[in-house]
Amino acid sequence: MKLIIVGATGFVAQELIRQCLPNPDIMSIVAVARRPIPNPVGANADKVKSVLVADFDNYSEEVKKEFAGADACIWTVAVTPTKAKEMPFEEVRRVCHTSTLVGLRALHDAGLARSFRFIYMSGFAAERDQSKKPHMMASYILMRGETENAVLAFAAEHSDEGFEVCVVKPGAITHDAESLEKAKQLRVTMGIDIPNIDVEEISAAMLQQVVHGIEKEPLMNDDLAIIGRKVLERKV
Repeated sequence: MKLIIVGATGFVAQELIRQCLPNPDIMSIVAVARRPIPNPVGANADKVKSVLVADFDNYSEEVKKEFAGADACIWTVAVTPTKAKEMPFEEVRRVCHTSTLVGLRALHDAGLARSFRFIYMSGFAAERDQSKKPHMMASYILMRGETENAVLAFAAEHSDEGFEVCVVKPGAITHDAESLEKAKQLRVTMGIDIPNIDVEEISAAMLQQVVHGIEKEPLMNDDLAIIGRKVLERKV
């Protein structure tokens, strides 16, 4: 299959690329980012094609040609809650919401495979019910839920074309003792119980969904951890 990874220089995206390289089901990877990705290391590095965009709101016809015929996309572009506190909200909304919808339309316009799976990385606290009033970071939490709703609506509009969507909703994504400690500190700062998941587990879980089919929607932190562990255990 041909897989597009958007936000390819990011923490999770780099792990996705690493796991894709030995995966015989994934024949090519279109790594979309605003700057060149680190050179993939190991066998099958030639699977990866780095595609640069000035930002995630504009896609030239040349870039769209790289999307043509793709079987799946994993969208990792977003502003984390911690970083969102340091940015104007309109910019946070542009990155998280507007860019996602522009990207979806660009992908669709490029001409995709008949059966296409779109995995959208959101967050465990994102609230789809826009009538609710979250106690903390309400604008951010509702905006992320609004984006989930919009992505799902886009898929429903194009379901007759084989367009499928799964929203994944992890908590803190960790990879070592230092990141685990930061996750603990975030729980204290936010005053809520934030789950966490290892970056290898969430990456394995998302790749399982794009290759073998979406199991359910949404996939919460615990769902992702269970799926990811099973996949990784089979590889040992």
